[in-house]
Amino acid sequence: MQAWLTADGVDIATIGFLSLVGLPYTFKFLWAPLMDRFEPPWLGRRRSWLVLTQLALAGALFWMAATPPASALGAFALIAGLVAWLSASQDVVVDAYRTDLLPAAERGFGSSLTVLGYRLAMILSGGIAFIWVDPRQGGGWSWPEVYRAMALFMVGAAVFSALLVPRLVGAPKPSSVARNDVLGFLAVAAAVGAGFVVTRYAFAPWARAGVAPLLAAQGIAAPLPERWADLVALFAGIAVTLPLVAWAARRARFETFLGSLASYFAQAGALPFLAFIVLYKLGDAFAGSLLTPFLLQAMHYSTAEVGVVNKVIGLWLTIAGALVGGALMIRLGLWRSLMLFGILQMLGNLGFWWLALHGRDALPGLVVPAFDWGFVKLAEPTPVDGGLLMAIASENITSGMGTAAFVAFLMSLCNRRFSATQFALLSAFASIGRVWVGPLAGVLAQSIGWPAFFLASIVAAVPALVLLALLRRPIDLLEHDPDDADGRD
Repeated sequence: MQAWLTADGVDIATIGFLSLVGLPYTFKFLWAPLMDRFEPPWLGRRRSWLVLTQLALAGALFWMAATPPASALGAFALIAGLVAWLSASQDVVVDAYRTDLLPAAERGFGSSLTVLGYRLAMILSGGIAFIWVDPRQGGGWSWPEVYRAMALFMVGAAVFSALLVPRLVGAPKPSSVARNDVLGFLAVAAAVGAGFVVTRYAFAPWARAGVAPLLAAQGIAAPLPERWADLVALFAGIAVTLPLVAWAARRARFETFLGSLASYFAQAGALPFLAFIVLYKLGDAFAGSLLTPFLLQAMHYSTAEVGVVNKVIGLWLTIAGALVGGALMIRLGLWRSLMLFGILQMLGNLGFWWLALHGRDALPGLVVPAFDWGFVKLAEPTPVDGGLLMAIASENITSGMGTAAFVAFLMSLCNRRFSATQFALLSAFASIGRVWVGPLAGVLAQSIGWPAFFLASIVAAVPALVLLALLRRPIDLLEHDPDDADGRD
């Protein structure tokens, strides 16, 4: 989506704010209890929800393909938000299925295979799609054509899920009152809506009237004062909305939601774990939030070159990193893996800092020969900048290793009765960096420049490592399955 917006001439700060269409990833724990509690007919609890979300995603992607972002930005953002909501719902089901299926001994390597599947999909939707749209090297597709192709792939995924994904046997289900869960979800949704209204019509005008003029008086050029004001309003809204959601859930007796929270917070280290979850991938999220505009606009790489290096070679390197990380976790254990891979993924961002500082053509590169595989082609040999290859390699390998350890850590925290809700809650906290960093990243990159921006992404990774050093004992305890009495594997 960032590449489509960039091609249509949307400015960097606006692209940064449009990362907020990913908000459903941070709130998916609100409707995940319904996916834990209710079971659509025919295919079982997990598979039924999986097929439904994939078919709905196909429809939403077709709709998005028919909406031009430059001339209908508001409608485009709303549809993109719908796609993100359905995608987050699919994540809820997939994460719950994996958590229900894997015992503790298999979580490290199982999480690396999760990264493998996710990154293979990104090679198609990122790298190959970038080559498809390149007018000189690739197929010269339009972005709407790419989105229609992705919709067809989602139809295929739904057929695969219905026919070939095994049914889970014996996974426990919450025993709450169905009526209370439905009313509780509606109450929570109303609380989120109220928070949005307060943010939009109270905090935003206040910030525009109070904060923006102060920044403008300091000589900050437009539109940055307004963007910083919007950011202040956003965080003020979050501070109001979260307590309101908790109050609404209690008042409406949202039992599955409240039960899953009680189960999670009953374990030792629950609050520090949440803080660590938010912080562990923060540096990664900071560096990656505007990577596509950085490579296309600031560094002036072609879409084919970005597609080949960042979205194909880079993602294969991520897969390699994830598989190596999963294998190393068997010997290192969870805590040592999180620490070692966390340090490596922090240092991996140095490559982008170097690239922003020295520019392109500072290192010798290579040439990818022309090819035509039917579904994707390069019409001519494509030069690959050595600095770009170095930066992508260092970041992707280390990020894959960190992700493998991190997913295994999240699985180890989940109770099987509430696996959809709890994994959704924990992964929602994990996505805070990826989603909420976007607006700040866009404004910050314009304010301080790209080299300082990537140094800031390295600094953002330090607090998680400090907290991890303090959490060694409770994390070591997670490597052993608790007694069956608590409802876990």
